[in-house]
Amino acid sequence: MNRVTTKEEKVHQVFERISGQYDKMNSIISFQRHKAWRRRVMEWMRLQPGDAALDVCCGTADWTLSLADACGQNGRVVGLDFSENMLDIGREKVRDEALPQVELIVGNAMELPFADDSFEAVTIGFGLRNVPDMDQVIQEMQRVLKPGGEAVCLETSQPEVPGYKQVYNMYFQRVMPLLGRMFAKSYDEYAWLQESTMSFPDKDALKARFEAGGFQNVWYTSFAGGAAAAHFAYKPEV
Repeated sequence: MNRVTTKEEKVHQVFERISGQYDKMNSIISFQRHKAWRRRVMEWMRLQPGDAALDVCCGTADWTLSLADACGQNGRVVGLDFSENMLDIGREKVRDEALPQVELIVGNAMELPFADDSFEAVTIGFGLRNVPDMDQVIQEMQRVLKPGGEAVCLETSQPEVPGYKQVYNMYFQRVMPLLGRMFAKSYDEYAWLQESTMSFPDKDALKARFEAGGFQNVWYTSFAGGAAAAHFAYKPEV
């Protein structure tokens, strides 16, 4: 009898397999825009030199490195991911940049291995759609934030403009898996990733999830006509 593969196991297998091509494929799929989106998000964040920040589902650690730049050498930045292969690539980047304030660890986003009130900021970039229980992850992000701390989620979203929405859907359903086959030899993995993208909550629904997870003053901004969005949420002050 074949054992049923859980979502967590399936996602882990996907990212272990595509880790070597992940950065290249991100640039191809987003037409390099994901870098500009992340830079804009960093401009809006409240991080200060000396702060502590956590990057959940950090992957190959691109956002982790941006957080390290904002927190400075006297700060502390932790990147957490469940894929050792993805983290290995991230560790090479950390070594190349000589960032002693950065630590990359294997961990579960639904059970963050940190005490309550540990970080000024917690981020998650293009990872929330892949977790088995996004509400649990949001609650964990809120738990480890210090009072008044900031959570930021950068994710794909659902365009609402007629016409563009149909083009977006066709791109993710048909073109993206083909790009995965052409450039990463991974049609099945990228076919699955487009499924997770298409089923992800829209901007208002995700805002409500953060509010239900104990955050306040939640707001969002869209990128690329709604193809992606950044949500900002804040843990209440004591």
